[in-house]
Amino acid sequence: MCEYQNLLANAMQLSVSERIKLIDELASTVPDDLPPTLSAEWISEINRRSDEIDSGEVELHDWSMIREKLMNQYGTNDAD
Repeated sequence: MCEYQNLLANAMQLSVSERIKLIDELASTVPDDLPPTLSAEWISEINRRSDEIDSGEVELHDWSMIREKLMNQYGTNDAD
């Protein structure tokens, strides 16, 4: 088994709240100027959602509020 598969298998043994915290911490290490390659479907969806925001059709929420709600919902308030 490769190192990635070992790491993934070990991560899957974590509780849901620990996996969420791990995802959050890993995501924060990805440079903003290194976006993933997106499929045409994702680009279309992003454009659709962007148009909804620009037109005022949707209500936006701060990431910090959403993150806190998720951390509280899954049994951890240790978001830092």
